[in-house]
Amino acid sequence: MQLSVVIAQVPAVWDVETNLATVRDVLGESRPGDVVVFPEGMLSGYAEDLTPLATLDPDRIREAVAALAATVEQHVFLGSLHPTGTGWSNAAVLLSPGREPRIYRKINLAVNERPHLEPGDHLPTFGIDGETVAVQLCREIRFPEQWQHLAAAGARFFAYLTNAANPREPEGVWRSHLISRAAENQRFVLSANIPDPHQHCPSMIVSPRGEVLAELPMGRPGILRHTIDLTDSGTWYLGQRRQDVVGLTYHRGDNPAGMSHWRS
Repeated sequence: MQLSVVIAQVPAVWDVETNLATVRDVLGESRPGDVVVFPEGMLSGYAEDLTPLATLDPDRIREAVAALAATVEQHVFLGSLHPTGTGWSNAAVLLSPGREPRIYRKINLAVNERPHLEPGDHLPTFGIDGETVAVQLCREIRFPEQWQHLAAAGARFFAYLTNAANPREPEGVWRSHLISRAAENQRFVLSANIPDPHQHCPSMIVSPRGEVLAELPMGRPGILRHTIDLTDSGTWYLGQRRQDVVGLTYHRGDNPAGMSHWRS
């Protein structure tokens, strides 16, 4: 299956109206049926300092998501801090034509997020035009077992949403992580980050072979367009796992965080 992909490396600020206008501008340049990937926190705003969350209106987030869902012609992965009913989560909202919004809530929260946000409790996959897909958020790049679990669950590509602009991070490490997550799982990785002088994770598309197919220059806004062929995804390496020695198991009832467990 040929899939037209748009990666939006655009700023996310602490103003829903500004961010909503940015999202609509990008969608206005996209085609019906495109898969469009935005950064983490795109709709709500996001930063290492989450104190502005105290003034964020949960109803405005719900209204903005509903307004986009009613008009979207693309498959859109949109990052946002999102109300849970009892608080807030760090979420990726999947919008598709004619469907209710679907939500992934980040299960592996960063240290700065834990006082403010509630973690998700499972690792779902989603359907897009008959294909199974998955999403991960920011620091979850550091937890390969989550990605392997989703690949084994049938995901053909990963949408990766991040807001990674940390001057303390060594150069090139997160780029290497993206390549590894693609190659070890034989899945496409579609990565979208914010433009920032301290951006340390690129916005790019990596093939199931670990090849970087397209990449945006870091530090400035940009839109990347590329077509991928999902038949390139495979199970050659996943099928050779020595699960008699080391196995990846999923104990939902024993694990409230929804994490996969290693056993040996």
